[in-house]
Amino acid sequence: MRQWPTLALLGLAAVLGLLGLLAWQHGAPGSPGASSHPASATPAATFVGAQACAGCHATQAAAWRGSQHAHAMQHATDATVLGDFDDARFDLRGESARFLRRGRDFVVRTAGADGKVADFKVTHTFGIQPLQQYLVTFPDGRLQALPFAWDSRPASQGGGRWFHLYPDEDIKPGDPLHWTRLNQNWNWMCADCHTTDLHRNYDATADTYKTTFAEMNVACEACHGPGSNHVAWAKQAPAARTAGDPHQGLTVWLDERKGAAWLPVPETGNARRSRPLETRQTLSVCAQCHSRRAPLAAGLDHRRDVFDSHELSLLEGGRYHDDGQQLEEVYNVGSFLQSRMHAAGVTCTDCHDPHAGTLRLPREQVCSQCHAPAKYAQPAHTLHPAGSTGADCASCHMPTRAYMVIDQRHDHSFRIPRPDLGESLGTPDACTGCHRDRTQVWAAKQIERAFGPTRKGFQTFGPAL
Repeated sequence: MRQWPTLALLGLAAVLGLLGLLAWQHGAPGSPGASSHPASATPAATFVGAQACAGCHATQAAAWRGSQHAHAMQHATDATVLGDFDDARFDLRGESARFLRRGRDFVVRTAGADGKVADFKVTHTFGIQPLQQYLVTFPDGRLQALPFAWDSRPASQGGGRWFHLYPDEDIKPGDPLHWTRLNQNWNWMCADCHTTDLHRNYDATADTYKTTFAEMNVACEACHGPGSNHVAWAKQAPAARTAGDPHQGLTVWLDERKGAAWLPVPETGNARRSRPLETRQTLSVCAQCHSRRAPLAAGLDHRRDVFDSHELSLLEGGRYHDDGQQLEEVYNVGSFLQSRMHAAGVTCTDCHDPHAGTLRLPREQVCSQCHAPAKYAQPAHTLHPAGSTGADCASCHMPTRAYMVIDQRHDHSFRIPRPDLGESLGTPDACTGCHRDRTQVWAAKQIERAFGPTRKGFQTFGPAL
C-alpha cells in the first residue's frame, strides 16, 4: 500500500484549503458552525417520530417510505427478509452456512465465536439494495452482522444468490473481521447511520450494550433534527406562526435551494448559481453518514458543523488513490469536497431527491440541468456514439468501483479523466477502465487529439503531492 511522504501530507493542508474547506470555519457567519437560531427560551427539541411529520408532509412521507433510508434496518419477518431461507446452503474455503426456517424464525447455521457450528436466529435485516445483510442479537446487547449477504439484484444481473462479503480473505474466529467480533458489531460500527436518535448505552464495566433509538431506520428527524418544536409551531394559529420563529421550530433549517436557480451561461455551456451558496448545512447533514468518518461524540449532532462532530477521512494514502480518486470504501463526501461542483456551490440535493433517495431526474437529465446538451451530449465531446454507454456522462466523469463485492458506487469527485497521469502516479482512469485492452498512453493521445494538450481538469494536486 502506497504511503504519502511527510512533505506531501504538509502540502495536503494547502490543497484542502484550495478545495474550499475554509468555507466551513466553525462559527463563521452563515456556516453550520454558527447558531442557526436566535437565542430564546424555546425548550430543547425532542424526537416525535415520522408519523407526526406525515400528517402535514404527506408527499415527502410517501416518497420516503419507498426509499432505502426507510428500509435501512427492519425486524426480520416474511415481509422484510429477501434471502432464501428454504434450507439454502453456502460454502467457501471450508466456511459454510445453512439458511433455515424454524417456524416464523429465520436461522443461520454457521460457526460462532468459538469456531463451533451452531444455529443463530436472525433478528433484523440490514439494507435492501443491491444486497441485504442480516443481524444476530446476542445476550450482552450486541447485534452482529453475518458475513453472508443476499444479492437482491435481479437474476439477469447476477442476483438471487448468497455470497460472502470477504471472499478473498480467510477469516477465522478471533479475527477482528470475524462476524462475531468488533469490526462487525452493529452497535458501534453501523447503528448511528441506520437508525434515528441512537444511544449506544455501552457499559464498559460489564462490557454490554443497552442500545436504544427513536426509530429503526433513517427517518425525518435523522436529517431535520428532533421535531417537537416544529410540531408545536405548526399547531399555533396562522397569525402566530407568521409572527413567530422564521425557522418554524426546525432544529436544522435546510433552505439552501430556496429562491436559488442554476442559470445557463451560453458562452460556456455550463450554468452558475443565481446567488452564492452561503451555508453548507445540507452537505453537513448528509456528510454525517455519507462519508468515511469517526464520530467525536455520541450519536449524530444536528446543531454543529460535521467537522466539529466527526473526524472525516480526507485525502489519506491507502484510502484514496494518489490523485484523489476513491480507493477504499470512502463513500461520497470526501470525494465531493475535491470537486469543481462543490467549489461552484452545488450541493447534494441539487442532484438527489432527499426524501425518495433517488436522482431528481433520469441520469443524463440530472447533468443537463447545468450542462447544455447542445455542447456536451455530442460525439465531439463524449468521443462515443450517441446513446452508447461511453456517451453517458457518469461513465467518464463518475466511474464506479465495487464495494461489498457487488455495490457499484460512483466517484463523486466529478473529474476529467487523466490517463496521461496514470503511469506516473499509478492511478486508474475512466478510459482504460472500460477499454481494458488499451494502454493509458493510447487513451491520453485520444483525449489530447480531441481537446488539446492543456485540458487537465480541476484536480491538479496529484503531481504536486
